[in-house]
Amino acid sequence: MKTYVKDIMVTEFDTIASDAPVEKATQMILNGKIRKTGNKTVSLMVLDNVKLFVGIITMADILYHLRPDYLNYGIKGEEVVWAEQFDLALKSIKEKKVCQIMSTNIVGASADEHLMVILDRMVKNKYHRLPVLSNGRPIGVVYLSDIFYNFFS
Repeated sequence: MKTYVKDIMVTEFDTIASDAPVEKATQMILNGKIRKTGNKTVSLMVLDNVKLFVGIITMADILYHLRPDYLNYGIKGEEVVWAEQFDLALKSIKEKKVCQIMSTNIVGASADEHLMVILDRMVKNKYHRLPVLSNGRPIGVVYLSDIFYNFFS
């Protein structure tokens, strides 16, 4: 099978500035596009002020940072009054900038890479999506669910 990233990558994707408020990212994700596979986009490509790719912010990134920091230290959650903590955490996350919570160590793909190479990279590393980059700028996104759809539909 001669299928390359360029054959299935999504070229209509949402971007957000790295200095945008997280609240804007949450609204964009809530109103994300539904791809032809039926999957809804739950991530945004993050760009700097000259439109270069600097990271991705996902629904999971936002939810991870919604949690109180002390949970990272293994403190049991039963000891906390969650109603009060939740309101504070929600207010705090909305005040942050995208650059404060986005994922930055992102592996990209090239449009000319074979799909099996990308599939291997994604499955081994448990990636759900890879940005397709050209000269540091995003030109597409390849999703694991779209690879599955391409192979089996």
